[in-house]
Amino acid sequence: MDTETSRPQGCTNFKLHQLGRVVARHYDEYLAAAGMRGTQYSLLSQIVVNGPLRAGELAQRMHLDNSTLTRTLNTLERQGWITRHSGADGRSRLIAATADGAARRREAQRCWKRAQQALNARLGEAEVVRLHALLDRLTDALDQPADAESG
Repeated sequence: MDTETSRPQGCTNFKLHQLGRVVARHYDEYLAAAGMRGTQYSLLSQIVVNGPLRAGELAQRMHLDNSTLTRTLNTLERQGWITRHSGADGRSRLIAATADGAARRREAQRCWKRAQQALNARLGEAEVVRLHALLDRLTDALDQPADAESG
């Protein structure tokens, strides 16, 4: 076996970020017709489907840091697509989609579907299935504290 191809070459972090930017740009081009970006669509979808949610739950589901979550929620709120209100205990804040947000999400979902179909056509559906399986395995393997690995 050739050692050049049997060993990882380059920085995994860089390669994943590079792929992430290319894929995000692809989806953003389609979602622009609905007036939103991929991150906004993903977050709004979580809120519409699973909401109302606390910010912490949302961050955990989406694997987002607090600053990214807050920035995107602020944008969604300015657009009138979500509201934030006190939870039953009076301490927690719940995030819910507005009627306009749910309608905008339905519109964006059609754009997302076209983006997904275009990506499937470019890569081939079998390759996308393999990619999803690999990404799920990697996320599960890496989504734990680093100290848990040592023992």
